[in-house]
Amino acid sequence: MEKGQILDIDIFDLSGEGQGIGRADGMVVFVGGTVPGDRAKVQLTKVKKNYAFGKLVEILEKSPDRVEELCEYHTGVVNPDDEKKRNVRCGGCPYADITYSAQLLVKENQVKQKLSHLAGIDFDAYDAPVFNPIVGMSEEDNEGQGSYRYRNKAVMPVSTGGLMTRKGGIQEPVHEPRIGFLPAKSHDVIDCQDCWLQALPAMAAADAMRRFMVEDNITSYDERWDKGLMKSMTVKTAFGTGDVMVVLEINGKGIPNAAKLIEMLSDAIADVEVDEFGEPYYGLESVALKITKASGKVEVTTLAGKNTITDVVNIYDAESGEYKEMQFEISPESFYQVNQVQMQRLYSLVREYCQRATYVNMSAGASDGPVILDLYCGIGTIGLCLADMAEKVVGIEIVKDAIIDANRNAVINGIVNARYICGKSEEIIPSCMGQSDAFDVSKIDDDVVEAIKAANIAVLDPPRAGCRPELLETIVAAGIDHIIYVSCDPATLARDIKMLAENGFRLEEVTPVDLFPHTSHVECIGLLSRI
Repeated sequence: MEKGQILDIDIFDLSGEGQGIGRADGMVVFVGGTVPGDRAKVQLTKVKKNYAFGKLVEILEKSPDRVEELCEYHTGVVNPDDEKKRNVRCGGCPYADITYSAQLLVKENQVKQKLSHLAGIDFDAYDAPVFNPIVGMSEEDNEGQGSYRYRNKAVMPVSTGGLMTRKGGIQEPVHEPRIGFLPAKSHDVIDCQDCWLQALPAMAAADAMRRFMVEDNITSYDERWDKGLMKSMTVKTAFGTGDVMVVLEINGKGIPNAAKLIEMLSDAIADVEVDEFGEPYYGLESVALKITKASGKVEVTTLAGKNTITDVVNIYDAESGEYKEMQFEISPESFYQVNQVQMQRLYSLVREYCQRATYVNMSAGASDGPVILDLYCGIGTIGLCLADMAEKVVGIEIVKDAIIDANRNAVINGIVNARYICGKSEEIIPSCMGQSDAFDVSKIDDDVVEAIKAANIAVLDPPRAGCRPELLETIVAAGIDHIIYVSCDPATLARDIKMLAENGFRLEEVTPVDLFPHTSHVECIGLLSRI
């Protein structure tokens, strides 16, 4: 094959960027604008040794899974006043071109392929791990909005295009405020008036910010000249309570006329939805400022309202068939799963896997409940959901604010057998076991040290990059019997499973959970046991 050649190609898969994947003469070809099930006429634009890129010339046969009615920002009808950027597409929904049921099949297949190719797992073998169907969203979720409006956190960059100087030295923004999201491989902000994935309070807050910036002539920060004020706004929405938090990232010490902005944000959010008595469901409970100092240190302060917001979730218990209600306080910088509906299903699966591991331990002669290590614990959500079935839960997290949140969440939920420590797991665990002196164990109570020594279940929920090798080595050396691995990247999950398999662990079961509909991302949960 060579550049410029025109081929008819059948598309069978999607890439992470939403490009269709086909095959010609044994070579994989990536084609933008196509979806699985399409037959397309494609002109090759770049040919490498093992793969190629192509430009769509014509759809010869449309996939039955194609979605025709799409968000205008996804199709590229944006910035109509700017001819050069008229057809720039928002990069937030690369899988929005196909039906949600087709998205689930694509993601399920991708997870299985990565575990097969990268971890060497043969799912067709007689003793293969159980691979469960992907857990997707239903049409009844989110009060009938299904796989839309699920995101409880919106991070939106702000842009006024920099500053221009008019006669007389008057400086003005290049264009009116744009608040939204970034196209793929671009820093130009798309002014998104409404994103189908975001919660309505986030869109209302963005609209209020636009109006405020126009009325008070507020500029955005421009890194080219290190000038301007607004960098971004983050809106966190607690679906279970209606609490809303707005975090404003700025270049400066404060926002002029901030009281006016807070009132505009509060009014806009209150108007989103009212209950049967005419009372607002959503309310602005917290406004925070985020400022990066000259030293590089990030400082977050409360501008108005409370320091945190509170969410309520319900975790299903497979043994009793009942739901367990939990409350979590969320601070400006703390990690919290972006899809509350799917988070509840994910944590319910974690609980089920933990019960299964506990049953194995009890069958082997253990008399008490398990001691659970909650690593990369964040604000303690997973560990606290497991605390009632454990003798003790010990959470470890490197982010100090998250540890403060986790200990406070334990108190809020009346949990007395969970403790949270700030530091690196790969230093704390070996030090408690006498294998290292990297961490000063005198900083923690003796009963916590003893619990870490006795731990037999580890829950891992690392960032997208996966676990550090040192942490996996620590778990192997610590004598942990079972690992429940929650991953937001199947590739790094597969890498870590392979390493654990080489050191005496076996993958028992894995379940994909779609926390990120219409995007290429997917969450997975795996249960591993020491052989």
